[in-house]
Amino acid sequence: MLNSLTIILKKLLFFIPQFSLRQSSERIQKRQAAYLPSQADILASIDLSCLISFGICGVILDLDNTIVSEDDRYLSPNAEIWIEQAKGNNIKFFLLSNGKKRYRVEYWSARLDIPAISPARKPFPKAFRRAIKHMQLQPKQVAVIGDSRHTDVLGAWLAGCTSIQVASLPHPPRWWEKLLGKYVQKPYPKGLSLWNF
Repeated sequence: MLNSLTIILKKLLFFIPQFSLRQSSERIQKRQAAYLPSQADILASIDLSCLISFGICGVILDLDNTIVSEDDRYLSPNAEIWIEQAKGNNIKFFLLSNGKKRYRVEYWSARLDIPAISPARKPFPKAFRRAIKHMQLQPKQVAVIGDSRHTDVLGAWLAGCTSIQVASLPHPPRWWEKLLGKYVQKPYPKGLSLWNF
C-alpha cells in the first residue's frame, strides 16, 4: 500500500511544471525573509532590509557588550557604520544601559548621536516605554537589540517589542555570569573578528 502511494506521488510530481516549483520556493524564501531572526553574531550582521520589511522603524540598543565591551577594550565590528546606514533608512535609535558609569553612556550617546537613558534598570519596562514614546512609535515597530536574555530580551518582551540577541563582546565576567552566563548570554563566536577600542 505504502509503495503504491509513493509511486502515485512520484508520477504526480513529474507532471507539475518546473516553474511552479521555482515560484513556490521563491514565495517560501520571501515569507522566511519576513521573519526577524531572534539572534545574530554581531550588530552589523543584522539585515537592515529585513528589519524594514518587518515594519521596524525604531531600535533600542544596549551599550555594554553589544556595541563596546564594558571594559572599553573591544568595539563591535562595523557597528557604527551599521547604525549610520540604519539612520539613512529612517530608523530611529535609543540607547538603554544598565551601566553604572554614566559618563560612558553620555560619551557613546554623543558619539553615536543617539539619546540614552542610564541607568535604565532593564528588564523593567519603564525605560523601554520612555524610549518608545521618545521615538513616537508603537512597541510593535521597535526592535530591542542587546546581548543579554535577562535584561534586553526579557525587557523587550515586557514592553511588547521584538528582540534580537547578539553575541556578547568578550569582557571580564561578573560573578553571576560565571554561574549563569551560558544561559543568559550568547558567547562571542571564535574566529569572528574583534575591533580594539
